[in-house]
Amino acid sequence: MEIVDLSAMEMAKLIEQRKISPVDVVSAHLARINSLNNELNMFVSVFEEEALEDAKSAEYAIMKGVSTGPLHGVPIALKDLTPVIGRRTTFGSELFNDHIPVHEPTMVKRIRQSGAIIIGKTNTPEFGHKGTTSNQIVGTTKNPWNKAMTAGGSSGGSGAAVASKCVPIAEGSDGGGSIRIPASFNGILGLKPTFGRVPFDSSPFNRFGTTQPYVHYGPMSRTVEDSATLLSVMEGYEANDPYSVPLAKEDLLSESNKGIKGMTFAYTRNYGLYECEPEVSDVIEKILPILEHHGAKLVKIPIDFGLDLTELISFFNKMWFAGLASAYGSLYDRNPSDFSPSVASMIEEGRKISAVELRKTEELRTVIWNNLQHIYREFDCLLSPVLGVAAFKHDIEGPEKINGKTSSPISDWMMTQLYNCTGHPAASIPVGFTPQGMPIGLQASASKFNDSILLRIAKVLESELGVHSPTL
Repeated sequence: MEIVDLSAMEMAKLIEQRKISPVDVVSAHLARINSLNNELNMFVSVFEEEALEDAKSAEYAIMKGVSTGPLHGVPIALKDLTPVIGRRTTFGSELFNDHIPVHEPTMVKRIRQSGAIIIGKTNTPEFGHKGTTSNQIVGTTKNPWNKAMTAGGSSGGSGAAVASKCVPIAEGSDGGGSIRIPASFNGILGLKPTFGRVPFDSSPFNRFGTTQPYVHYGPMSRTVEDSATLLSVMEGYEANDPYSVPLAKEDLLSESNKGIKGMTFAYTRNYGLYECEPEVSDVIEKILPILEHHGAKLVKIPIDFGLDLTELISFFNKMWFAGLASAYGSLYDRNPSDFSPSVASMIEEGRKISAVELRKTEELRTVIWNNLQHIYREFDCLLSPVLGVAAFKHDIEGPEKINGKTSSPISDWMMTQLYNCTGHPAASIPVGFTPQGMPIGLQASASKFNDSILLRIAKVLESELGVHSPTL
């Protein structure tokens, strides 16, 4: 077995036992990145010299009998929307092509403190504005299972980097599905934690901007153990974030191994809103008996939010577009030609939304909240597809038809936005492949701060289905 075949926790254990060196671990992953990145476009920046220096320091510490944390010597990739002090961070925008941040969020500080080594920044669409990954800096991120297909977005670089074994773990961020979409398309585990569980204090200029919609940092990995460990590193109260929540002490690794016996799960194929291709739903519904075999009760339920998909997407877009206009409007006025047409149009649309219209979205969010809360009072978890389609060609933003019905390419194939309206935890769990060999993800959601239930489900499925990676 090669070093890159190991999970993050396997690496960490072998490093602690002095059976492998952090320098060898980082070198192996740098070689993997160098061999694949030109064709897959996963990384915007690779910090080769810095990562090797950090690896030497990690090796020296181990030889002295000192370990800084659970990820000591393990390489990690961070999404290029996440500021890192002293490291190039572009936000996917040419305006920030040479930007070197002087601050970073608490979550990054905690990753450093865990001993993990930041090996690079992964590709993202400009300001993370869409569900596929391409920008004017490095181009399009391609799916390692089929290079003609999209890796999803906006954490597409992180998803492809983990799936291709260029890193064992990566950080993503999720404001409408941006962790779960690429996790599903790339066949890995991606978890959007409960809002407030992981501090989101990346902007010193607007501490209150993460609720339109709820934006989350979260882990992406090939194994449940790795995601549980990374989440345990990232989470915890931070006074600098007005929405950060003190947490009850919880061992996520132990929790993930408790199984699901006695739990009751609800399942919906489409939330009463979306179209879903049979090649997706067939894969998911084929594995549901595994959960029953492990002692869970499964109930297929109807859901009616009292609104159609157009209404849902319309009010969700109002939140997104208004947020973009607020955050980047003045920069757009000074440099309009440096913005992509899609971001420019979103900013223009956002400026048309009145404060009253924006506040009215809270009423529809409440409708969704009330419906989901009703489900969580009866069930431990709500299961569904993550997406209505498998990965599509990377030269489009999405399908124009699903099941023969007209679909908006930028939005209608994502069953993810609901949980960014409410802040509930939601995960994409890999469960199989289409006949064409493209990965499919099962979406699991639960009531707030019951994130560990999602890990328990993922662990059961991992034990039965195994962990799969593309041949590259």
